[in-house]
Amino acid sequence: MAETERSEQQRRFKPAPLLFEPAEAAADPEHFFDLESIEDPRELLSRSTELTLAFRAAADRAVEYQAMAAAQLADPRRFDRLTTADIAHRAEWTEDYAKKMVEFGRDLLRGGGRAGED
Repeated sequence: MAETERSEQQRRFKPAPLLFEPAEAAADPEHFFDLESIEDPRELLSRSTELTLAFRAAADRAVEYQAMAAAQLADPRRFDRLTTADIAHRAEWTEDYAKKMVEFGRDLLRGGGRAGED
């Protein structure tokens, strides 16, 4: 997908903000962002879609920050540098995935990605 198409699509589908639920609501296993109280199926579809997009955006953003942290931890200029095996262990990844994340993080840190852009 072309970069301009991607940015236009991201603007069009700006996800709803994720709000933290009160502790008592989060403790109730039947409660999920008050979706269980919405009776109108159109409204339920709309709100659940907003939440889906918000969770996807949050997950994508979190992965970018994981990658940047992995790249920083693997930086050979650091005296406390970690191996990809160490990073994989800490993040509960496979070593191959850790290597890919380190490379992705390096690309992001060089300005080749979107983390931190706003």
